[in-house]
Amino acid sequence: MKYFLLVVCFLSLSIKTFSQQFSQYNTGTLYDSFENPAQTTFVPDTSRYIAFNFFIPNFGSNFYLTGNGQVPLKSRAFTGRYVTDNLVIGQNKFSRAKVDANAYLGMLRIFKSLDGNQEIGFSIQTRAEGKGLFTDETLLLLNGTSAFDTDQPYAEVLNSNYRYQAYHQLSFAYREKFSKNFALGFKLSALLGIQYQRLRIDHSYLTFNSADNSADLALQGDYRISYTSGKFSKHDLLPSFRNPGASISIGTLIRTRDNFNIQANIKDLGFIHWSGKSTISQFNTAATVPNINGTRLEDRLYATAYDIVRSADKKSGFVSPTNAKAELSANKSYWLNDDKTFKYSPTLIVQKELFYADYTAALSNPFQYKNFTGTVVAAYNNYKIFSTGLQLMLKSPNAEFFIGSDRVIQTGSVIGAARKSDGQIYKNASYTGADFFMGFSLKFGYVIEHPMNTSRIPLGEKPGLIKRMWNSITGKDNGD
Repeated sequence: MKYFLLVVCFLSLSIKTFSQQFSQYNTGTLYDSFENPAQTTFVPDTSRYIAFNFFIPNFGSNFYLTGNGQVPLKSRAFTGRYVTDNLVIGQNKFSRAKVDANAYLGMLRIFKSLDGNQEIGFSIQTRAEGKGLFTDETLLLLNGTSAFDTDQPYAEVLNSNYRYQAYHQLSFAYREKFSKNFALGFKLSALLGIQYQRLRIDHSYLTFNSADNSADLALQGDYRISYTSGKFSKHDLLPSFRNPGASISIGTLIRTRDNFNIQANIKDLGFIHWSGKSTISQFNTAATVPNINGTRLEDRLYATAYDIVRSADKKSGFVSPTNAKAELSANKSYWLNDDKTFKYSPTLIVQKELFYADYTAALSNPFQYKNFTGTVVAAYNNYKIFSTGLQLMLKSPNAEFFIGSDRVIQTGSVIGAARKSDGQIYKNASYTGADFFMGFSLKFGYVIEHPMNTSRIPLGEKPGLIKRMWNSITGKDNGD
């Protein structure tokens, strides 16, 4: 809890697993097919029928920090001290941090039908989700009391919160193409929780005692943690059934008469049950912070707040939701030259988080020349964050590699700050962010061929699983 604000803001500099990018929509990569269940990665008469990443992780990044806290947290992370000149008191100002993490260690997808109707897939991935909201006064207090009027009390100025969870995800994916213009897919996942931590301060009260150089701190809220602080080890990262859960992703793909591809997805709708060895604390108490004018106030403030937060500890299991999202996208391709070697395929995406207020609109603009694709992405969310990104992809029918960032300028700024650039450390931009993604996969096996030009003798095709279920309901013949 002590360094959460620093960790959540700069997690993207050290963690190696991150979330899906808008640049991947309608690219036909193996990564895209697992994140968007109705999407395919195979092209009949061209590609081979097994796609695999050979356990080379496919990963990406998504991180941002808004508000007046940008300069203080960057200066603390990269110079070891807080620069708090732009923080204010009593104006209800706060900073917001968010990071999502997702990496596929293993992805295997198999084309199951000569006529292109069925695909199955298996994947192993690790995810992390983090959100934080903290007031200007919280950061000011960490740097000392000089900005505060010690003759007056402060109510509700330390009402901050954060939430973080990490888990493994083992998935089975299925896609079926019902007709030339409609496909349906889903991904069923077993979740294995790694760790969870949440702090919510609903009420706070702070008074200073100048006579004895101390302060009284009162906090009320809720704290939950799934492990023992200070005792989490690398061994705890291994998959186990200690914290089980489940999730589902469902997607549809419709091709309209005017050749628009419409995708609708519900992604990662699920839960995790954290074991009875977890801890819940419904705290409501006060404590004294000593020597408020001395050095290393940050440590003493943390120790006092920690005692308050953990004052009502009890062992108990609890359930947390995954960060589910609803998405809608529209895509259309345009050939830009007569010999059809240069293609432009813009995709408009709208995304809404189901359990939070966050929503985002994005426009992905891929320009493809033969096997090379360059993509420019623009995105805007409800916190007035605008970002632009670039992706470079090399993709043939049976091999693919991509690399890029959906926040190019901000990523460069964070790298500059990490390299001790004062101009980037003390830059109070609209937001601080970082983003990076990369992926690779190959296809092997025999080439998928339509029945009319196949070099293999098909043994007969049956309708797919979902279509057989529908036919049994409607009384139609399944072709057995």
